Amino acid sequence: MSGSLILRVRAALSAIKDPSSGRNIIAAGAVGGLSADEDGKVRFTLEVPDGDRRAAEALLKAAESAAAAVPGVTGVSAVATAHSAAQQHQPAKGGHDNPFGLKQKPRIETAGEQLAGVKSMIAIASGKGGVGKSTVAANLAVSLAARGLKTGLLDADIYGPSLPTLFGIKGKPQMRDNKIVPFEAFNVKLMSIGFLIDPDEAVAWRGPMVMGALRQLMSDVDWGDLDILLVDTPPGTGDAHISLIQSKKLSGAVIVSTPQEMALADVRRGVQLFRQTDTPVIGVIENMAWLETPDGSKQFLFGEGGAERAAKELGAPFLGTVPLYPDLRQASDDGLPPAATDHAAATTFNQLADQIVKFTERR
Repeated sequence: MSGSLILRVRAALSAIKDPSSGRNIIAAGAVGGLSADEDGKVRFTLEVPDGDRRAAEALLKAAESAAAAVPGVTGVSAVATAHSAAQQHQPAKGGHDNPFGLKQKPRIETAGEQLAGVKSMIAIASGKGGVGKSTVAANLAVSLAARGLKTGLLDADIYGPSLPTLFGIKGKPQMRDNKIVPFEAFNVKLMSIGFLIDPDEAVAWRGPMVMGALRQLMSDVDWGDLDILLVDTPPGTGDAHISLIQSKKLSGAVIVSTPQEMALADVRRGVQLFRQTDTPVIGVIENMAWLETPDGSKQFLFGEGGAERAAKELGAPFLGTVPLYPDLRQASDDGLPPAATDHAAATTFNQLADQIVKFTERR
């Protein structure tokens, strides 16, 4: 309840403009210590303009009113802290160690520091949607956990979370010591924005809100000690990917694609993004590679070997192929990852998981 409430309050506060920066108070980093207890009482601090008491009081009142109007909030306790114009973050020249041109350490790095117990964090990415990336990520996580590795899976697709469906989980997570407790299935720790919002609720957030939610899913979740945390990223090369890179916690990335050229063009862009930010590309997986017919022959519905060729052209490792299994779709809808069964796909995902393990052992 409180995790979902915090996100709704954060969304409401993002409608309040910070007069000092011209940005909303969430994007400007003016809101700190946002928390909510099980009774619906919300607390936060708000940096307000120093030297203009009237403007400060008006900003604090607007923030309190916005938070109080959120359904489920029973009380608001907000404390104003003053700042001067000199304290505002200003852009600085970027460099190899500071590619995003930030004067101070970005808050996403602080979120990354909360994952001190995570040995390796690996992004499962794709240049476009519809290539089965989330299904691959879910089954890789199950395969890794089956090897006795302490494994977590973070669904970073804020707009289209699929993890609740893939694992058949409903309901809201519990809170413990002011942290969100991840669900667990097939020995995998699981967290998704889909656990915190209503299933039919549309997430109509802009970039700063997306990055704020991702920070919370990293730092406000009790991940504990993990050998591997897989992150199912949104399609494309956007805010979530940059936030993960800024966290300084990302160990590497796996790119998932189907064989056709339309998908491969985006694979190339995805590989270049990670390379430009010095993030190791573990390799490329070709999903939906072929459909096996009853007589044992293969139908290459989306072209043949395209992802392998693209990986070779880019000088990236090719990890392998995943055939198009008609019953894989049904298993995913039923919340039963085939990697947890004796399905033929289990062997394929186990082989792919082995290569991820080899990568982590070399680090």
